[in-house]
Amino acid sequence: MFSALEVVPLAIIGFEAYATYGLRKSQPWVAHYHWAIMFFVATAFWNLFGAGMLGFLINTPTALYFIQGLNTTATHAHGAFMGVYGNLGIGLMLFCMVGITKRVGWQDRPLKWAFWSINIGLMAMIVMSLLPVGIVQFVASVEHGYWFARSPEIIQSDLVRSLVWNRMWGDVIFSFGGLSLAYFVIRLIRGCFWKKRCRSYR
Repeated sequence: MFSALEVVPLAIIGFEAYATYGLRKSQPWVAHYHWAIMFFVATAFWNLFGAGMLGFLINTPTALYFIQGLNTTATHAHGAFMGVYGNLGIGLMLFCMVGITKRVGWQDRPLKWAFWSINIGLMAMIVMSLLPVGIVQFVASVEHGYWFARSPEIIQSDLVRSLVWNRMWGDVIFSFGGLSLAYFVIRLIRGCFWKKRCRSYR
């Protein structure tokens, strides 16, 4: 029960972010936080899908008996950890950077690429690889036992090996998003702090 309830406070943050996103054109200063808010909205989505739906998938007693520790757990972990806490952390970082840098040297295009690439890549990992492998293991666990689902007969089968390689597409897209975010941060630090164009709070 407590594991399932962890989505509640994060859902409240997500709803607040979505409400703020709807007001982004009401005041000029809100537009400065556009991509920070977008990452908060992504947090709400992954909180529903990654932590909520995929979490409930493995947290019921019957599911725990058959699939706890299989790839279904890794599916939930990716959606909840990177999807929720990763997006939340990036959003909070951008929120702070707006205030610290006064948007000196700020570029929205790398953030746009980072946002969509990170979230599309993460979804591709789950849908094209992690979840299908988990479903294959689940069927094997129900039919033959938990031990068989983790055996080389399943893990090294042609189907599972093909699904594991399918993850490459999501990894590449996700990595591009991570590099875009790193490029944005390095360029911002170089333009704002190294050239001393930012104004510190004193």
